Amino acid sequence: MAEYLCVPEQNVVSAGSASLDAAATIEFLAIGAHGVKRGSVSPEDRVLVVGSGPIGMSAIIFAKTRGADVTVMDIREDRLGFALDRLGADAMIRADALAEAEASRLTGGDFFDVVIDATGNAAAMQRGFGFLAHAGRYVLVSVVRTDITFSEGEFHKREATLFGSRNAQADDFAEVVRQRRPAACPSMR
Repeated sequence: MAEYLCVPEQNVVSAGSASLDAAATIEFLAIGAHGVKRGSVSPEDRVLVVGSGPIGMSAIIFAKTRGADVTVMDIREDRLGFALDRLGADAMIRADALAEAEASRLTGGDFFDVVIDATGNAAAMQRGFGFLAHAGRYVLVSVVRTDITFSEGEFHKREATLFGSRNAQADDFAEVVRQRRPAACPSMR
């Protein structure tokens, strides 16, 4: 570790009055914010965030700040509870053999307008295609070193759109800093 670091000025984002601990969260929060932006999440959308680790939590936060109805899916009960109780997720799905049936029940059989995968798991990423509504948008925030396959016929039939989302841009960092205002997003204080 170094006491000082020299970087180009355009690569520096002011954290405002945030503590050092809070400032350390800006990078992963910006990755989730970028994924939400890539998916063009709006208040009319039903969003499924798959994976509720740090980046998935960020996607939940920023989808909620855009007014979307957000469901979270994970294998870990503690993360599902945290997403509901602390991050404002509207519903949860356990990532088990009954997940598709539960998603169908929650959406009246329509499934989700936007699915955001933040699992880092190729099998989960492939499974995510099945949760898309007609004309749904699938955002892969996860990066894996293996191939991801899906049924082209099913994808085509749904008229779905696939987005890759990697890292974040300057406006994503600025959005995170702006949302850190206490009234904007209580879960990020």
